[in-house]
Amino acid sequence: MPAYPHLFRPLDLGFVTLPNRILMGSMHTGLEARPDGMARLAAFYAERAKGGAALIVTGGFSPNDAGELGLHRAQVSTKADAERHRVVPRAVHDAGGRIVLQLLHSGRYGFHKNIVAPSPVKSGINPNAPRELGDAEIERTIADFAASAALAREAGYDGIEVMGSEGYLLTQFLAVRANQRADRWGGSLENRMRLPVEVVRACRAASGEDFIIIYRISALELVEGGLAATEIAAVARAIEQAGATLLNTGIGWHEARIPTISQAVPRGGFAWATRNLKEAVKIPVIASNRINAPETAEEILARGDADMVSLARAFLADEAFAAKAQAGDRAGINICIACNQACLDHYFIGQPASCVVNPRAGRETKLVFTPVTKKKRVAVVGGGPAGLSCAAVAAERGHDVVLFEKSTQLGGQFNLAKIIPGKQEFSESIAYYGERLRRAGAKVHLGHAPDEAELGSFDEVVLATGIDPRKPAIPGIGHKNVASYVDVLSGRVLPGRDVVIIGAGGIGFDVAVWLLERNARATLDAGEFAKHWGIVRDKAVSGGLDPKGFPPAHPVHRITMLKRSATPFGATLGRTTGWVHRAELARNAVQMIKGVEYRRIDDAGVHITVDGKERVIPADTVVICAGQEPLRPLAARYMIGGAKEAGELDAKRAMLEGAELAAAL
Repeated sequence: MPAYPHLFRPLDLGFVTLPNRILMGSMHTGLEARPDGMARLAAFYAERAKGGAALIVTGGFSPNDAGELGLHRAQVSTKADAERHRVVPRAVHDAGGRIVLQLLHSGRYGFHKNIVAPSPVKSGINPNAPRELGDAEIERTIADFAASAALAREAGYDGIEVMGSEGYLLTQFLAVRANQRADRWGGSLENRMRLPVEVVRACRAASGEDFIIIYRISALELVEGGLAATEIAAVARAIEQAGATLLNTGIGWHEARIPTISQAVPRGGFAWATRNLKEAVKIPVIASNRINAPETAEEILARGDADMVSLARAFLADEAFAAKAQAGDRAGINICIACNQACLDHYFIGQPASCVVNPRAGRETKLVFTPVTKKKRVAVVGGGPAGLSCAAVAAERGHDVVLFEKSTQLGGQFNLAKIIPGKQEFSESIAYYGERLRRAGAKVHLGHAPDEAELGSFDEVVLATGIDPRKPAIPGIGHKNVASYVDVLSGRVLPGRDVVIIGAGGIGFDVAVWLLERNARATLDAGEFAKHWGIVRDKAVSGGLDPKGFPPAHPVHRITMLKRSATPFGATLGRTTGWVHRAELARNAVQMIKGVEYRRIDDAGVHITVDGKERVIPADTVVICAGQEPLRPLAARYMIGGAKEAGELDAKRAMLEGAELAAAL
């Protein structure tokens, strides 16, 4: 028996048979509009095709100017565009895969001056208000989608995916929160679904019967004024009749205040919503969101929740995810930890997408690991993220690598991160890199800190010893109630009822979340997640949201967070995940005080001055999260990660530095 029999059962689409049930879902890579973007996308997707994905969906390309996501052109609307794209499907086909082009009209989500929508209703996540589309413009938009579908076929793509979820234009027409029209495109559900249905029908007519058309539909909207499940099912049936080959599912609008893909979401936590769609149509339906492990995908298919599974970031973390799963090599899969730091967060600051735990993702043509021509003895001191990355790549290239780690386990700061509710996935990265070291033949010495004499026999020494928590110069910092975040998270210090956290960067927020949720949400469960965030499975409820809102919180601790600077709290958190932490802390009435001058710490608590006024914040426990300092116990030619630069802990930089150095050794 294969390890995952449902996952690797072929899927017959009538005119083509997919070899397995794994779709590489669409993601914005930030390469779509770059001058060298097509060549880099070709290399990026070809590796995923070679790695066993049955079907790949590109990032979103607009069918016209108004549908652009940003200021830089990323369209398939001319023959020149089709010609420029040819390299992508050609590379995927040469690698044995299939690929479809996602057509995405941003509607009111576009960040440019010409955004349009069904009605001039501004989105809460965009400072710009859209212009209302006229009737003739809507007809032209349908024609533009159809023309793009024909151009996609001309470019060599195997199909298209029409983006109709997550709050983009087609979704906006469906929902009364964005569509307030009184003409044939608004009012009744039949009228509101007219645009997406006509888009699919026109794309089918323009591209032919033997062309894959995926329609990505919101299986669960998670916004007020969004569709109920019964309405979504009606839309799905109409899309099926219009000529779609497959239904892919999206979860929530981008403006929803419920996490849908972050670490807070359980693995496969929305598959139940996909099942509602599967029961409504006859064409295959694809489950998505937080499916990052083969056993999760297998369970979804075995339960009958879906016919396929969509994995996007999972293929960033490991381009050979599917091939390894088919071989039963679970230990060899680099699991996505859902941090978003190098993928989605990169996109929103105009950088190409990559991956924290796989720095080579998106850099396939730039970060190349070639076998060594001259073997060296390489010592890597420190087994945290930077050291693991460097040692693994160096050993795989052929160097004789010895990794020294002073603690009794690999992982460094990842061992603290994995304790935070929602960040349990970090343990996967530690296990994966440990397995890579074993397979590459690297020697690992745990519980041992080498001295300079011991390192003298090595050709190269890399210092990846990480950081020490910084102890700020506050009178009373040695008080018995004061502890570092390491002491608290490791369990050496048991926090009291009243907790003051000094420092409000990522570590401060992590400590607060741990204090609030370590007992209630130590493990992630789809049912508990839905209850926690006010999601209901009643098919008649608009948006799938509990009308009563979020359930009340009952925090175990009274927490106050303090910081010296006057910048907003959480400013350094991830752009696409930080809001989740901020929402949790607000729900639990965590007090946040900025612009603080620290006076002293004593039995009464933390004495501060704010706006010229003195205050005392009572504290049974004061947790210091005030930054880090590089830990450099040895001299070395190479320093990476925290040993090179502490600052805010940054696994993304650490693992990239480790991989880049190893590639150059």
